[in-house]
Amino acid sequence: MKIQKLETFTSRYVSFVKVTTDDGKSGIGQMSTYHADITAQVFHRQVAPWVLGKSIAGAHHDDDEGDARTVFADLAALVTEREHKFPGSYIYRALAGLDTALWDLVAQAAEMPVTALIGGQAGQLRAYASSMKRDITPADEAARFCQLRDEKGFDAFKFRVGAECGRGKDEWPGRTEEIIPTVTAALGDGIVKMVDANSCFGVERAIEVGHMLQDHGVTHYEEPCPYWHPDDTLQVTNALAIDVTGGEQDCDMRVWKDMIDRRIVNIVQPDVMYMGGITPWLQVADMAKQAGLKCTPHAANLSLVTVCTMHALKAIANAGAYLELSIEGADYYPWQDALFRGDPFKVTDGHVTISDTPGWGVEVNPDWLAAADYAVSEVGGS
Repeated sequence: MKIQKLETFTSRYVSFVKVTTDDGKSGIGQMSTYHADITAQVFHRQVAPWVLGKSIAGAHHDDDEGDARTVFADLAALVTEREHKFPGSYIYRALAGLDTALWDLVAQAAEMPVTALIGGQAGQLRAYASSMKRDITPADEAARFCQLRDEKGFDAFKFRVGAECGRGKDEWPGRTEEIIPTVTAALGDGIVKMVDANSCFGVERAIEVGHMLQDHGVTHYEEPCPYWHPDDTLQVTNALAIDVTGGEQDCDMRVWKDMIDRRIVNIVQPDVMYMGGITPWLQVADMAKQAGLKCTPHAANLSLVTVCTMHALKAIANAGAYLELSIEGADYYPWQDALFRGDPFKVTDGHVTISDTPGWGVEVNPDWLAAADYAVSEVGGS
């Protein structure tokens, strides 16, 4: 079984990948969102040439999951070796499309959902309601959280403090000091509260905010300092009683090893698409497990990243209590509109459901695919 053809269906924000083997099997995956049109060019120029014609026989459905991981990891390693002058995000964002498509292919051939192929099982998974907004008043954020709690049964929520990479400044003066008590008081007892600072604060301010969070019952403090300054984050982690979390941006295993070895954070948050797919994501989860750390991954939009994360989270022993589920719809992210047939993210009593349909268990909307920019690389092609 060899990789025969790689097709991409691309908008500015999303690019789906279809991989087809020489025996006619196929699978669908996705590259990371945002600037996906650029990532698609990287895919065809710097990924496809190295993997077309390569065998994935060791990942056949009657082999065990470990062999599939080995085969897919070796393919990714081949690409990064051949493209060693180009380390970094875009190569991994592109590789995510290949890796997730290959897992879909192998799982469909095995007539199993991906989660079952990697050690999990289909069914319900608890989710937390994740706000992506900072352009919202504390009162309005609290109100929509309470509505979601009452209508959808969420028992955990995450809101935003500081400004994204804000160099210590708030989204507007005083917002952080206002939103913490406003949201936590409105939600009341029995609800898990989390925040994301998106690399905003220096050490002193991060610790100050952390103490406010502790005083108001918040238990999860995400990316308090610029993620590229791990020693700053470590100071915050050591100074606070609540869990400091991070890792969503990271794709380099050297960074992950340092983060886990030194316990820069209490909880790791790898992103399937930023990491390069399920295969390296599972490697990070395994590393964290060996160190006794939980894994609560990043999945901040309603594309295939969240579907893949649902399958992966269900399959690891050190999974955190919740799946991150964005509460922003097409009104906030128009590019999310009509990506899939049906609603793979339907929430019932605070839970989403992983389908037992083979593969990822979702169907990309054919109308979306037909309207997307199309490109193909194949064995024997020009």
